[in-house]
Amino acid sequence: AETLKLTPTESVTIRQSSPEVLEGEGSYGPGGKAPPAHYHPAQDEHFEVIDGTLRAKVGGEQRGLGPGEMLDIPRGTPHQMWNPGDRPARVIWQTRPALRTEGWFRSIDALHREGRVGRNGMPGPLAFGALLSEYDDSFRLAGPRLVVKGAVTVLGVLGRARGYKPDPQTFSAIGP
Repeated sequence: AETLKLTPTESVTIRQSSPEVLEGEGSYGPGGKAPPAHYHPAQDEHFEVIDGTLRAKVGGEQRGLGPGEMLDIPRGTPHQMWNPGDRPARVIWQTRPALRTEGWFRSIDALHREGRVGRNGMPGPLAFGALLSEYDDSFRLAGPRLVVKGAVTVLGVLGRARGYKPDPQTFSAIGP
């Protein structure tokens, strides 16, 4: 199994990858904050907490999740998930259909491996703009579509000009 770093405290270990499903074991470090709200336009997600606790905000409603609890997120539904607790949390995470979600994860991991992250351990807005432009079919930021799409497009163009070259199979973080 291969583990891919998504944030300084979050990773996913790929357990199964097929066109029908991408299944991973997600690891959330303690003391996390809510990430930006996002949604998947053509995919459903299923989470099962196997250790620790998580917070989830789905469609505007927030709830806690503990071991054995499950959460289904229908396609197109804005959501966030994080671990505000004081110990790590682990989940089984399924995305159906898989589409290009594994490529999204691998692209973010590539930025971490190449050291193309800021002091906060996260890729910057230009890298994310290039990524969000490339993977718009699988991952979108929540908010008014016209405004978000416009901002992502501009950041994507600037990111590519700075050397972030999205590739459908991987993500090359070439540049300054």
